[in-house]
Amino acid sequence: MAGFESTKTYIASRDLEVAVNAAVALQRPLLVKGEPGTGKTMLAHQVAQSLGMPLIEWHIKSTTRAQQGLYEYDAVSRLRDGQLGDERVRDISNYIVRGKLWEAFDAEHPTVVLIDEIDKADIEFPNDLLLELDRMQFFVYETRQTVTARHRPVIIITSNNEKELPDAFLRRCFFHYIRFPDRETMSRIVESHYPGIKQELAHEALSVFFRIRDTPGLKKPPATSELLDWLKLLMVEDLTPETLRADGKQALPALHGALLKNEQDIHLFERLAFLSRRG
Repeated sequence: MAGFESTKTYIASRDLEVAVNAAVALQRPLLVKGEPGTGKTMLAHQVAQSLGMPLIEWHIKSTTRAQQGLYEYDAVSRLRDGQLGDERVRDISNYIVRGKLWEAFDAEHPTVVLIDEIDKADIEFPNDLLLELDRMQFFVYETRQTVTARHRPVIIITSNNEKELPDAFLRRCFFHYIRFPDRETMSRIVESHYPGIKQELAHEALSVFFRIRDTPGLKKPPATSELLDWLKLLMVEDLTPETLRADGKQALPALHGALLKNEQDIHLFERLAFLSRRG
């Protein structure tokens, strides 16, 4: 089976390529951290495409329980059907709702499973999945059935570091931190998304983008996704590099709402612009 590598639409560092292929070789979940907008979620899509496997996505919320990834017993529906005299109530398996991991375990071919933003859930969530991810099996108490994975899936877990993950869970993962792209890598990312962009405009936009990111006191530095949105607007509005250079003297760039996402950061740049004019 071919290993993972960068694609035309996803520029991965050599370290990330090595991490993905190492996790696959070790048959360990790959835990990926990094600031929002660095392509953690999209990585699973690209790995699935690169390895030629179906992707199963499990997006975690604050209310998500680990059990939901395995299965849930719909007792309410069974009670309602029983009151209506439905024959289905005789077989309890009719009320077992399969979760994303069961779907992956039962797949005829190997799959890629994305457990997205695991740190949003309760602190016990990762520990509640330790045994199942280790043994690749779980027990369904209602039907007295053991579900064992036909093929060990490639598991990619993302985290935005909102909570510390338990040590026991971390020991079972291969870990990789996606560093924010440097200017050269970011240029390649821009080119992959907008192959026809004017080089002078891209160069000037990247200068503005990294100047904003490097501003001391910024609460929410713009990420890759915000840069791409901003560039799209610049091309739609047909703004020139000269306009961006002129904006640089005013501190706040054109269409800054695509880059700055809270009033605190906007006020920061307005103060900087005021001080610059006074100077």
